[in-house]
Amino acid sequence: MRILVIGGTRFIGFHFAEAALAAGHEVTVVHRGRSGAGLLPDATHLIADRDADLSALRGRHWDATVDLCAYYPRQVRELAAALDPGAAGRYLLVSSLSVYDVPAAPGYAEDSALLPADGPEAEEITAGTYGVLKVQCERAARQAFGPETLLVRPTYVIGPRDYTHRFDYWVERLTRGGEVLAPGRPDAPLQVVDVRDLAAWMLALLERGASGAYHAATPPPFGIGDLLDAVAAAVAPPGTTLSWVDEDFLRAAGVQERALPLWPADPESRATSTADPAAALATGLALRPVADSARDIQPFERVPGTLDPEREAELLAAWHQR
Repeated sequence: MRILVIGGTRFIGFHFAEAALAAGHEVTVVHRGRSGAGLLPDATHLIADRDADLSALRGRHWDATVDLCAYYPRQVRELAAALDPGAAGRYLLVSSLSVYDVPAAPGYAEDSALLPADGPEAEEITAGTYGVLKVQCERAARQAFGPETLLVRPTYVIGPRDYTHRFDYWVERLTRGGEVLAPGRPDAPLQVVDVRDLAAWMLALLERGASGAYHAATPPPFGIGDLLDAVAAAVAPPGTTLSWVDEDFLRAAGVQERALPLWPADPESRATSTADPAAALATGLALRPVADSARDIQPFERVPGTLDPEREAELLAAWHQR
């Protein structure tokens, strides 16, 4: 196939393009040239800013288009307008589990109620607007590219080249060993998917001409305790222990969620992290063990904004002395 990848040099896009090239497809990646310009030498590179000028897409046709960086519905509409009629082929939008309203029950499927999104389109991405904007992006995608649109709704994506470093924090921290502060309850739901598994499966969906919406996530029940235990088993030295510290204690101490990445502190986010991936698994999504993902992360220096060792030691001491 001839595949167009919008945002193809960072994280998910890189791994998808790499998988598609390895499978013998012709890949065109569209990016701004700011990151990874020297990557993917076998792909065709089009330097363009989707928020400014997409004229480079004119006069070209593809069998499939993978859109990895649509955060505003106007971006979906503008991409459709920039392409010649029918030039996109089958359109795949990478959306998010954040599109859902608070699910009625754990193990919800893709037909669960979405967030209300009939209001004006937000001009800024915040915790309160992200999910609604993704719902509006999905709606714009179906309107622009038709009912055969593919909607992939992943949970937290982990693995090599993750520029958010959320999972990487725990790999680095558990590699250092000792007593590790773990936030909240170990059974708090937290779903993940390795970027390489996600990329290979998305490619397979396009190859078979699939359509519709799919969850990409660890099957529930899966919690942050399962994740940290798996990472510890893969990288932690002997004698490493996890100390689970109460959420109210952490909040009272002024600890923000970003200091402990992937901490499912918000009750609504915990509810969202119980999606049923049965439809995706039935179409070939294969999930590697979290321990394997951890082994493939190169530990590095502490992730900026996360809990530093001195503060962690202070909190643990106060927790034990409470």
